[in-house]
Amino acid sequence: MRLPTWPLFGAHRRDWPGMLRKGWAEAPSKQKASSSGLQGGIPGRRPLPRPCQLSFGLRSSSMFLKATLLLGLAVLGIHVWAIEMEFVDISKDLEYFAVSVEFAVAWFNSGNTEEQAYKLLEVRRAQQKQSWTMIYLMELDLGRTVCKKHDEDIDKCPLQESPGERKLNCTFIVDSRPWFTQFTLLSSTCQQI
Repeated sequence: MRLPTWPLFGAHRRDWPGMLRKGWAEAPSKQKASSSGLQGGIPGRRPLPRPCQLSFGLRSSSMFLKATLLLGLAVLGIHVWAIEMEFVDISKDLEYFAVSVEFAVAWFNSGNTEEQAYKLLEVRRAQQKQSWTMIYLMELDLGRTVCKKHDEDIDKCPLQESPGERKLNCTFIVDSRPWFTQFTLLSSTCQQI
């Protein structure tokens, strides 16, 4: 049995408002049943379409669906490629990287349970992954200061001496969108030096 073909334009196209108001089977036909590909059947009624015919009569083997599938696979491939991009070394003096380092240290201090603040001692590694955002990988040495977490200008605070001295080596991954002033910490690990 041959499936009925529905013309994309012409008399059938003019019936869409009526079909939507009255339902598919009650829509008036402006063509005879025999001229629209329907053999035998009531001239004023059309049979309910098969699910593959609901999108303007396109069949599952049509070029439209193949092109959509191809486009979807291309987008997925680009997305996977962007995720698997590797980090590359960058200068530690880049403006956006420096702001991301400040964010990582501030995030560490706010989440730390200790009263004393930690400050940046050294940037050991600076790397970036290029995507539509800037993702930075940073390895930082942090030292515990004598200042409290909420004191101003922690960078000028002296480090704690012998009994309370503590230094950490931390690795942070920060997703940075500095043009929106938006930073997201993706990963953080710290260990005592």
